[in-house]
Amino acid sequence: MFALIQATGWPIWPLLLASVIAVALIIERSVSLRRAKIVPPGLLEKVLADLRHKGVSPEMINRVSAHSALGQVLGAGLRNVNSSREVMKEAIEETGRAVAHELERFLTTLGTIASISPLMGLFGTIVGMIDIFASQSASGTNPQQLAQGISIALNTTGMGLVIAIPATIFWRHYRALIDGFVIEMEQQAIKLVEVVHGDRRS
Repeated sequence: MFALIQATGWPIWPLLLASVIAVALIIERSVSLRRAKIVPPGLLEKVLADLRHKGVSPEMINRVSAHSALGQVLGAGLRNVNSSREVMKEAIEETGRAVAHELERFLTTLGTIASISPLMGLFGTIVGMIDIFASQSASGTNPQQLAQGISIALNTTGMGLVIAIPATIFWRHYRALIDGFVIEMEQQAIKLVEVVHGDRRS
């Protein structure tokens, strides 16, 4: 790896920085977007059971809200359990938007890296081509400069693709995962509203 960096020179440094950031974001999102932390199974059933037996209390609301992302959404509904259906749904929707925004944290950066990595690789290719043309002179060809230009052009192009492909795959995967979580939270929140207002049995 060090030999690759040494052979390519400064054009590869932005790509290395982008790769480090991309790997860090992928690891962070993999840890943060676990189902058990976002939409834990059985939470709604437990909330409805507590609601039937004990009613709503500030301690219960705080405990549910601190539990997970779904807990934050359900907690918003529980805070307005004595309000009308419309007010309760509005509170849930507002909190749901904030939770969805938090789930999408860093995805813009990861998507940007996936988009610009090939362009940074192309920039390195252009730098390499400049070196290749500069190696030609009236007295002949400078083999060392020619080899360096070819190395820069190929290494940066390859590095850009190596970064962009997995970054794009993970970005799309996380987007689909978050969309699924949001839909699941919406369904469970709607069920809470319907049970509270007597339109549905738990």
